[in-house]
Parts: sequence; structure tokens; C-alpha cells
Amino acid sequence: MFERTIALIGQDNFQKLQNSKVLLIGVGGVGSYALEALVRNGIGHITIIDADKIELSNLNRQLMTCQDNIGTSKVEAATLRARAINPDIDIAGYEVFLDKSNIEEYIDSNYDYIIDACDTIEVKFMLMELSLKYSYKLISAMGTAKKIDPTKLEITTLDKTRNDPLARILRKKVKDAHINKKLMVVSSTENPVKMVPLGSNNLVPSVAGLLCVSFIINDILKH
Repeated sequence: MFERTIALIGQDNFQKLQNSKVLLIGVGGVGSYALEALVRNGIGHITIIDADKIELSNLNRQLMTCQDNIGTSKVEAATLRARAINPDIDIAGYEVFLDKSNIEEYIDSNYDYIIDACDTIEVKFMLMELSLKYSYKLISAMGTAKKIDPTKLEITTLDKTRNDPLARILRKKVKDAHINKKLMVVSSTENPVKMVPLGSNNLVPSVAGLLCVSFIINDILKH
């Protein structure tokens, strides 16, 4: 199934993808598209973490959701989709909500890369902190709600983000913690739409997920 990928990057580089271990935290609007790209690009070892179940409101932007699986766990649905694409993939899933009490049970140096596609600010910050302790490379998705123009997304560092309220909070937390490391993120420079309640569609989250994987694939191919 990967003939065209191999034609593009070569067998040796494809083997690097097959050997890579990626942890994906969150399989919602951003994470579901990230998982799709990881699987279809030949990443061989994937772990996913998400505590949520599929709801009707997820159908407009989360890739593996459909009318038939509302109420099932996102991890289960995402894992089934991944294996339906590539039956040989090594994929594991954990239905758990990460917090300070348990995060180091799941985050360690066993992973080459971590994609942070979760919604919880404290977890996002802890992943940044732990990237100093462990050897994984982290790419974090910033805010994608209240935005509709995917062309405003970019791969950048946290300190260079703008018009991103979530990134602004994390910049302060990183500064207060005296973390000097350049932290890679996917962020949009688009001004958020002023609205209540929170609104989103699949245009921006999907591209954010693809950019997270693009960062990983291109980094693997450079080494």
C-alpha cells in the first residue's frame, strides 16, 4: 500500500518512518486528522490517548466520527479506522484523562515524537516541561476554534505565535517556569471570531493536524 510513498522518499527513508514511535494525545478535530496522516505515511508504531466518547457535535470536524459510532470511545473508533487502513500497524490506545497525578505513567523516553492535540492547558504545559526531561520531540497544536482560514496556520515556535489566546497563556506559563527551550507549535495568525458559544469546523483543525505530522515526517527524513 505504500508504493507511492516509497517512490517519493525511497525505501531507506520509508524504513525510518516504519521504525518511528509516535504518541498522539487527543484524537479530536486536530488529532483525528493527525492520526490519519501518521497511518497513511507509514509511521509504524503509534500510541493514542483520549478519554472522550464520540458525541453528535463531533461530526462536523472529527474524521473517524459518524452516526453509527456516537457514544463509543474515540480511542476505539480511531484505532479501528487506523487498522482498517493498515492492518499491520502497531497501534495502542489508552482511554485516560491525563493530569499531574498520572502523566508520567504514559509520558517517557520511549517515544521519538509526541503530538499534543489535546484541549487542556495544564496537560499542554506539562508536556512542554517533560520534553526537557525526556528525549522526545514535541509538536503542540494551539487554538483552532473560532477560526476559519487554514492558510493562516504555520509551524513555528511558541514565542513567535500571535493572535492565539491559547498560545498566549502558554507563553506566560513557560516564561514563569523559566523554560528557555524553543517549543515547536502549530498556530494560526488569524484573529479569532468573536462569538459565544465556542464554534469550529473542520477546515482549520484538519490542516493543523496535517501540519503536526508534516513536522514529524520532514524531521525524520532529515536524519
